[in-house]
Amino acid sequence: MFERLKDDRPNDDPVKLVVGILSADRKLLEQVLSALAEGFGTVSVKSPEIPFSFTDYYEKEMGPNLIRQWVGFHGLIESEQLSDFKHTTGSLEKRFLGPNNKRRVNLDPGMLSLHNFVLASTKGFAHRIYLRDGIYADLALIFQSGKFQPLAWTYPDYQIPVCHEFLMRCRKELLAEAAEQRTGHDSPFIKAS
Repeated sequence: MFERLKDDRPNDDPVKLVVGILSADRKLLEQVLSALAEGFGTVSVKSPEIPFSFTDYYEKEMGPNLIRQWVGFHGLIESEQLSDFKHTTGSLEKRFLGPNNKRRVNLDPGMLSLHNFVLASTKGFAHRIYLRDGIYADLALIFQSGKFQPLAWTYPDYQIPVCHEFLMRCRKELLAEAAEQRTGHDSPFIKAS
C-alpha cells in the first residue's frame, strides 16, 4: 500500500472568489449582493449589469429580460473550498425562491487563479473534474498571452469582453493580494459558511 504524503508547503497558487449572478429582478440583485457580502465579505470588484441574451435556457424558470453581473470578493480563498462555495450559493438561491418554488436568481461561484478561471457545477461532463459532494470543477477560461482565452465548451457569456475586462480587474487585485500575503501582511481568507 502506498503512503499518501502530506505537503506542508503553503499554497503558491492564490485564488480569488468570483460569483456570476443572473436574475430578472434588479431589486432582488441588490438583496442578493447584500447576502453575498454578508456571507463572503466585501465585494471589491463588480462588472456592469448586462442583458443576458445568450440563451433562453433560464427563461422558463426565471422569466424574460434576465440581467447578468459578476462580482469579486476582497481576499483570497483556498481552492479546495470551491465545492463549499457552490453549496453555499445553492442555499442562497433557495432562500430567494419565488412562487411555485422557481428560482429567481442563479448564482455561479468560481475561482480565479493567475492561470485560469474555474466555475463550480453540479453537472458532470467530459471536461469537468469531480471534486466532492456532487460538485465538479469546470475549466472555463485560461489566461494566456496576457488575456483570457475561451475553450470549446466555455459558456457564451464568459467569452465576451465585459466578462474578460471584469476578470482582468479581479486578476489585478489578486496579484496585489498575493503580494501582500507573501510579504506577511494580513490578507483575509474567505471561508464558506
